[in-house]
Amino acid sequence: MEKIDFYQLIKNKFSTLSPGQKKIAEFLVDHRDEAVLKTAFQLGKKVGVSETTVIRFSYALGFSGFSDMQDMIQQEWITTKQHSTQHFQIQNEHTVGDMYAKVIEKESQILQQLLNQLNRKNIDQAIEELIQADRVYIGGFGASFAAAHWLYYSLSQLRENVFLSQHVLPEQLCELKEGSVVIVFSFPRYTKDSLKLAEWVKKQHAKLISITDRQLSPIGQISDITITTEEQMESGYFSFVSVICILEMIIAGMHSRDHVRISKRQEMIEMLYSNQEMYLE
Repeated sequence: MEKIDFYQLIKNKFSTLSPGQKKIAEFLVDHRDEAVLKTAFQLGKKVGVSETTVIRFSYALGFSGFSDMQDMIQQEWITTKQHSTQHFQIQNEHTVGDMYAKVIEKESQILQQLLNQLNRKNIDQAIEELIQADRVYIGGFGASFAAAHWLYYSLSQLRENVFLSQHVLPEQLCELKEGSVVIVFSFPRYTKDSLKLAEWVKKQHAKLISITDRQLSPIGQISDITITTEEQMESGYFSFVSVICILEMIIAGMHSRDHVRISKRQEMIEMLYSNQEMYLE
């Protein structure tokens, strides 16, 4: 025989209940959380009937007494709460999981678009300019500074005279000349500082390389070499992954073309690290 729950039991018996008992039944259905811990006296007082009417109500439903009825109410309440909690956790896990998956999917789409649009000639030219430059100045503003700092640290491992700034500093820029290279990061919303830096570089006749979202961005239009992250894709946000991917291409290209000089520099750096005991390993 199929087990019947408390509220189905009330539904089946409701038409046979007295007016006072129906008031109790309605309260139990509508205020389960409140009723679950009440005594027969408290329940009667809350509904406006006598304690005796509450006890008779339990008999009318087929229970041996109020305590027997209350046990069933409490067990079903606990079970319902457990299921509700588990359902919330599962739903939350699915929501979070889907959110994470969407982020990864979006980044994957951006990287695929990057591969499709990749202008290898521009990257090759940028690599050659960075190898031959007498000095390299890297500028990043706002959120782009993180990518600029990453490049500064990586490039400093490979060559000398690498400088980084998140401010337009005349003291550094005045030393730029025809043999110098400046890399500027610029993504929406484009900052005035990035354009100001680019215009200054052009006046100094240094080589300007921009890493930006499209060829016709404000800084892309005036750069000698423009490397774009997502020319044909409306991502809606700054993708750090695509930028780092481009920078890793540049670093890998420099390693390949200038490995002898780079190896000597890295040996010297490692010696200094060891002498100063900078790292745990």
